[in-house]
Amino acid sequence: MAKPSTRLSPTEPSPERQEGVTQMGKEKFHKSQHWGFCNNVRMLVGEDKPGIGGELLFGQKIKPKYSVFPKGMGTDSPSWVAFDKQVLSFDAYLEDEVPDKSQENYRIRRYKIYFYLEDDTVEVNEPVLQNSGLPQGIFIRRHRISLPPPNEDQFYTVHHFNVNTDIVFYGRTFKVYDCDAFTKNFLTKIGVKLNPPGQCPEDPYMKTRREKLDCMEPICPYESFDTLKQFLEYDRKVLRFFCVWDDSGSVFGDRRELILHYFLSDDTIEIKEVLPHNSGRDAMSLFLQRRKLPKYGPPGVYQPGQLTDQTVLNVYGGYSETRVYGFLLDKYQLGKLDQEFYKDTDLSIGTTINVWGRKVLLCDCDDFTKTYYRTKYGIENFTSIPCKAPSPPKIERKFPPYTGFGSEEDSLRSCIGLMPTPHQRNFKKFIEFDSYGNISNTLRFFAKLITHKCADVERMFVISYFLSDDTISVFEPIERNSGYTGGMFLKRVRVKKPGQEVFKSEFSEYIKAEELYVGAKVNVNGYLFFLVNADEYTLNYMERNSDKFPLSSIELVIQKLKEEECKSRELKQVFTAADCMHTKMVDFNTFRKKVLPSKDIKRLCKSSRLPLNEDLLGSLLSGFEDSEKQINYESFFCALNWRVNPVPVLEVASYIKERCEDEWLGMPSPIPVKYIYYLNLLKDVFGVDE
Repeated sequence: MAKPSTRLSPTEPSPERQEGVTQMGKEKFHKSQHWGFCNNVRMLVGEDKPGIGGELLFGQKIKPKYSVFPKGMGTDSPSWVAFDKQVLSFDAYLEDEVPDKSQENYRIRRYKIYFYLEDDTVEVNEPVLQNSGLPQGIFIRRHRISLPPPNEDQFYTVHHFNVNTDIVFYGRTFKVYDCDAFTKNFLTKIGVKLNPPGQCPEDPYMKTRREKLDCMEPICPYESFDTLKQFLEYDRKVLRFFCVWDDSGSVFGDRRELILHYFLSDDTIEIKEVLPHNSGRDAMSLFLQRRKLPKYGPPGVYQPGQLTDQTVLNVYGGYSETRVYGFLLDKYQLGKLDQEFYKDTDLSIGTTINVWGRKVLLCDCDDFTKTYYRTKYGIENFTSIPCKAPSPPKIERKFPPYTGFGSEEDSLRSCIGLMPTPHQRNFKKFIEFDSYGNISNTLRFFAKLITHKCADVERMFVISYFLSDDTISVFEPIERNSGYTGGMFLKRVRVKKPGQEVFKSEFSEYIKAEELYVGAKVNVNGYLFFLVNADEYTLNYMERNSDKFPLSSIELVIQKLKEEECKSRELKQVFTAADCMHTKMVDFNTFRKKVLPSKDIKRLCKSSRLPLNEDLLGSLLSGFEDSEKQINYESFFCALNWRVNPVPVLEVASYIKERCEDEWLGMPSPIPVKYIYYLNLLKDVFGVDE
C-alpha cells in the first residue's frame, strides 16, 4: 500500500514563509516584562501584559480605553470635582449560612453599600447590632471592585446598581432592596429606571431570641428616670409670670403681688412676693420654696417614704445564721400614690393655679416666656391683666408746729421717725457752688443801714451771700475815730424773710440770691439795709445769670431807656454839655454820678426861669460843687423841691462814690472802666445820628 506523500504543493506556502509574510512591515518586536518583585519576592506580575510587539496573547481581552460615559457628555470639569462628596447609598442584605448549628441554618445580615461617584469606588459597611456576637463594621473597604468573571477586567459603575437586584462582590451575593432619596433622584436623572423597593426578611434567630426576651421578666426590675436630657436642654431657662393672690376676703387680708418662676430644667416652681414700701409685712426671701407644685393640694400629710418613684420590698432571709439580707423593687407598684404636678402647658395668662390652697391668678409674663410659648406651642395672645390693686386714698401727712428749739429741719426730723436722724443738706449744690481757686461763689454787696438815728446813717456794711448753702454774713469795716468797733455784725447763717409766723408746721422762707441787687432793700433780722454797690465778681455773676437776676440784663436796661424816648433830646444835650472837647466819650464818674459842670446847671436854671438873682444863684450852686466844679444835678434839683425837702438839710456825702469801693478790704477800686462811649449808647437806645 502506497504511503501518502508529505511534500507540499508547489502552490502552497510553507509555515516559515507564511510567518514571514505576516510580519512584513512590522517594526515593533519588543517583549513585555512578565516577572518582577513584589514585597521583595520574585513573582509573575505581567499576567495582563501583551506579548511580543504589543500584540495580545491567546485569551487576552482589550480593556476599555474610556469610561462608560461617552466623551463630550456632562461638564468639562473632572469627576472628582463634579461629584465631590456625592455618594449613592443602597440598603442590602446577605444570607449567611451557619453550619453545624441546630438553632439556625442561615442568618440575615444587613449592609450599607456606598458608591462614590467621584472615582467609582465602593464601600460596604455592616451596621453594629448589639449582642450579635459577630464582627461588624466595615465589611469591604473603599476601592474599585471588578465585575465577576468572565468580565473581571472591568469595574462596577453607576449603571450596575439598581433596586431589587443582586450584586456580587468577591463571590458574595448582596441583595439590594432599597436606597435613599438622593440615590433615587440621581439614578432617575441619568436615565436609570428604578425597580420598586423590596423588603428585607427578618433574621429567624433574632426573632426567636426577641420572643424569648419578651416572655422573660427580670426578678428585680429596674426603672430608670433619665432627666439629663431635659436638664442639658433647658438649664438656666426660667419662665417668669407676674401674678396676684387676692386675700382681701380674710381678716386683715389684702392683695399680694407675686412673681412665679418655672424652671424648665426640672419642672419646679418658685414664688417670690413683691412687698411695697411701708407694707408692714416681714421681708421673706421666698413665698414658696423651689419644688414641684401639685395641682390638687394640699393633699394631706404623708408618712416618710410614702411618696417615692420606686417601691422597695425587703427580702426575708430566714432564721439561719447564714441568712442574707436583701431587697427588691416592687414591679407591680401596689399602693403607689400618683400626684399630678403643674407643667409648662398648665401655665398661661389669665389662669388661676392652686398654690397649696391659695388661688393665684397669672396676670402677665416677661418677653422670654412669650417667646417660649410662641415658638413651642404657637400661642400668640398674651393680653396682660392688671394685677395692681387700686391705690388707697393718699392721706396728707401733717406735722406739729415748730417748737423753737434748734433749727426747723432738725425739729422736723424728730417727727418723722422714732430714731431722729440729722438733716441731709444739698450736698450736690454745696460741691457745685463751693469756693475753689479764684472763684469764690460769694456775692458781696456794700450796704447802708436805713435808720432814723443820725449816728448810724454813715455806717457802711459788707453783706456776703454764700451760694453753696444760701447763708448770709454781715461785716462792718473798721473805721478809726467813728465811735464803732466794727467787725462781725452777723455771723454766717440763713436769714428768714420778715413777716412770717415763727411757730408753724411749714418751713420758713429764707432770703435768696435773686432778691439781692444794687438798689434793693434787705431786712436782716429787723435791720433794714440798702444795697448801694457790689464787687466786680458779683456784677459779672449777675450779668452771666441774667435769667435769675433780671435787673442785671443789659437788654432790660436798653428797653427801659427806649421807653424814655421823649427825653432823647435832653439826654443828648446833657452828654454834649459833659463832652466839651467833642471826644464822644465822658468820664465814668461823670456818667455814673450824673454830674454836670456848674455853668451848665446855671444855664439850665436860667432857661427854666428860676426866681433867683445872679449872686444868690451862684451862692446856691457853690454849695453843691465839688473840687472839679461839678454838680450832681439830681441832688441839686431834689433839694430845690420844697415839697419833698421843706427844710434845708445838711449836705450828705453820696453813698455811691468810689470811696466805698476802696473800703472793701483797703484795696483800690476794682472797676477798670475809665470812660464811657456815650454815642454808641444813644445809637442803641434812640438811634441818634452823629
